[in-house]
Amino acid sequence: MNSTAEILEDNLEKILKGEGLEVREFDSVPEQVKPVTLRKSVCYIVGAVIFNSKDEVLMVQEAKRECYGRWYLPAGRMEERESILEALQREVKEEAGIDCQPITLLLVQEQGPKWVRFVFLAEETGGSLKTTAEADSESLQAQWWDRESPLPLRGRDILPLIDAGIKYRRNPWFPMLQPVDFPCQVICQRLFLTFISCNGNTDTSDEHRLWLLMSSNDATSQPSLPIALSVNAFDTIPRAAHRLVKECVPSSSMQVHTCGILGVQHNGRIPGKTDGVCFNTLVLLENSEDGAEISSPPPLEGDAYRWHEVTNQSLSSKIIQRIKEESVLPVHSLY
Repeated sequence: MNSTAEILEDNLEKILKGEGLEVREFDSVPEQVKPVTLRKSVCYIVGAVIFNSKDEVLMVQEAKRECYGRWYLPAGRMEERESILEALQREVKEEAGIDCQPITLLLVQEQGPKWVRFVFLAEETGGSLKTTAEADSESLQAQWWDRESPLPLRGRDILPLIDAGIKYRRNPWFPMLQPVDFPCQVICQRLFLTFISCNGNTDTSDEHRLWLLMSSNDATSQPSLPIALSVNAFDTIPRAAHRLVKECVPSSSMQVHTCGILGVQHNGRIPGKTDGVCFNTLVLLENSEDGAEISSPPPLEGDAYRWHEVTNQSLSSKIIQRIKEESVLPVHSLY
């Protein structure tokens, strides 16, 4: 194996482990690239799902006029120069009075690049529940909810988040994942875009061949995964992958399936320069014709991209298993 192949396999392993890679070049760019600025051109929300030993979930009573007295999960907007984890811990402390430690990202919700909510499963590590005597503009109080007693909710949108937390605690379906500290100036996706062909037996990964779409845009001449920008207000995470595929295989009858997120990269220390997020996203390209088997990926138009077959059987099996088991951080587009 030459050094180029070793570098590529090492980078792929890092992505599968939830680690990050530097963002250098962009591939699918619909408009002029402009850095995003937190609370001006983008809004990031953090939310926490925290259970106690009785399986009760932490809730806070809202102090805002439009939802005064109603209950919600601890959540709020990120502030300048914060990491995602720092924002989470600050919001939980301000609204609920307790200290917490994130266990894993649980879900990413988005409405295009303008609004993203990072939902965590977390655990209490200290502090005490906020009481009515400590009420302020952040919240009126906090309490544990058994999910059965009547409680006036600010919104029922939190119920699937609580359910996801219960499900993960009982049977984690993806590895624990935390954001990693890598600066990025825009909201973008590093696409782990795969194509799988079968050699007769579809039940075992040993009978599959796996290809990854690679970019030819890297200034270092090292093989790299393509990076697509989310710029348009309606350019959700799945749509960005669709746009890139349409660019390189416009005449192909292929379906693009965004499986989920393998990693989240964010820094945020320099306002207006590192406020972006890079989502490392697992995508599967499938033949849209029922019953048709294709032994190799569709031909690409132009020279901006190329297919790379993953011949390392161990690495290939890991990737295919993650796809089959949907072992990825879920992303929900709310449009």
